[in-house]
Amino acid sequence: MSETTRRRLAAIVSADVVGYSRLMGVDEVGTHARLKANYSDLVEPKIAAHEGRVVKLMGDGLLAEFPSVVNAVDWTWICKRESPAAMTIYHVINGSNTGSESTWAISSSTATISSATGSI
Repeated sequence: MSETTRRRLAAIVSADVVGYSRLMGVDEVGTHARLKANYSDLVEPKIAAHEGRVVKLMGDGLLAEFPSVVNAVDWTWICKRESPAAMTIYHVINGSNTGSESTWAISSSTATISSATGSI
């Protein structure tokens, strides 16, 4: 009996809140409340709208899986555009395609998306 390997394309997003420790030091209760509201009102519904799913939550960070890099990048731009200024999210996207891995990064301070093969 031969073993079959099942493959599928996916984009994995690792995201966390920029300056979360500093914000917690200034206003722990308010920062935590804003994080929870931002997650339930924006982050989670937009992940679902882009056919993604949350793989893991870790404090102010998360791992999410999307069926394509396009869905993942669209989600990151929407979150960056719609997040309150104090809860800006930084995203790093790793995608795999036919066995070769490329890394995509969206900088929180620029509009450049870069990869191992160049910039978009």
